Amino acid sequence: MHLEIGKTAPTFTLPSSDGKEVGLADFKGKHVVLYFYPKDMTPGCTTEACDFRDHHVSFGELNAVIIGVSPDPIDSHQKFMDKHDLPFLLLADESHEVAEAYGVWKLKQNFGKEYYGIERSTFIIDKNGILQKEYRKVKVEGHVQEALDYIRENLS
Repeated sequence: MHLEIGKTAPTFTLPSSDGKEVGLADFKGKHVVLYFYPKDMTPGCTTEACDFRDHHVSFGELNAVIIGVSPDPIDSHQKFMDKHDLPFLLLADESHEVAEAYGVWKLKQNFGKEYYGIERSTFIIDKNGILQKEYRKVKVEGHVQEALDYIRENLS
């Protein structure tokens, strides 16, 4: 599937850290910051999650919800949330179907080994379910502020 700015974002339903099945449609009427990250408890992912946590209220003031997605199981998400007081949902995409739909399940290389995993990415979806902005190969530092500024300047 090819994603296109200005078109409907791929829908999904995944197990959530709150124990329910959660889908994109559940957030109609709110802007969604859908961020994909490789793994709970790793340094870059922890920094990114804590940065989203620290800006959570500001996103809420702009009628935006934050949703994190990784291939980790729910129990791992719950430990991650508890350890870092994360106030937003984390979704378990263990089969990486949603990551594939968003084009973030990629062949990666680390220390000469090839493997498939998440390419850190964020998608901003407006209150009508339309993809407005995508950030791929995200560098953690400054990214959350950039996403917040985009919503403030373009969707509020």
